[in-house]
Amino acid sequence: MSEKHTVGVVAKLVGVSVRTLHHYDEIGLVTPSDRTPSGYRSYSDADVERLHRVLTYRALGFPLEEIAALLDDPDVDALAHLRRQHELLSERIDRLHEMAAAVEKMMEAKSMGIQLTPEEQNEIFGADWPGEEYAAEAEERWGDNDAWKQSQQRTAKYDKNDWQRIKAEGDALEAKLAEAMAEGVEPGSDRANALAEEHRAGIAKFYDCDHPMQVNLAEMYVADDRFRQHYDDIAPGLAQFVRDIIVANAEQQ
Repeated sequence: MSEKHTVGVVAKLVGVSVRTLHHYDEIGLVTPSDRTPSGYRSYSDADVERLHRVLTYRALGFPLEEIAALLDDPDVDALAHLRRQHELLSERIDRLHEMAAAVEKMMEAKSMGIQLTPEEQNEIFGADWPGEEYAAEAEERWGDNDAWKQSQQRTAKYDKNDWQRIKAEGDALEAKLAEAMAEGVEPGSDRANALAEEHRAGIAKFYDCDHPMQVNLAEMYVADDRFRQHYDDIAPGLAQFVRDIIVANAEQQ
């Protein structure tokens, strides 16, 4: 006999918000098969399995409408969808191979290490800020990169107050990203796109960042354990959410 799960249990189990589950129910994408005596949603094992399939396709970039067609249309060509999945995965792999051109946090750390004394780094970023560690790695990987050179030129004019302002703005943006994820904001929506553009504007404080470059950075957030941990320490799953809204926004440009 299939076990029943409440919406809260399912949300924790799969790592999405209750609001997202409500949205999927409202659009008929994942509809719980039962209700409790009190009228609350009740998900069966099969419902949870369908939800996992939806989330897998979302991670591959499928819009909700296509996911519904894939899961519900008996005439859909499953092989064609598999081919598209393969193409999307291949594109993602290509972007990961291009990450040598991606910089952002490591470059930022290098710049901070140059412009600030260890005491100032500690004051602004905290005692556990690994500035020198990131600085050495960043220079080794991207020292000859044009974006690196541009970042060095721009940040050479920054003083302690500038870095404090940049840190505060970055913290505020990360808080807004976590709030949006918790509220079930969908990648590709107006709110998500605005957050993606705010993120890109923050990168532009260091070097020119077009949408393909920003996508490269976003892929690094989930591929590099350090960056993933940075975001996921703020809110579990945030690294993937940031990556998804950046990619969805870039695809609309």
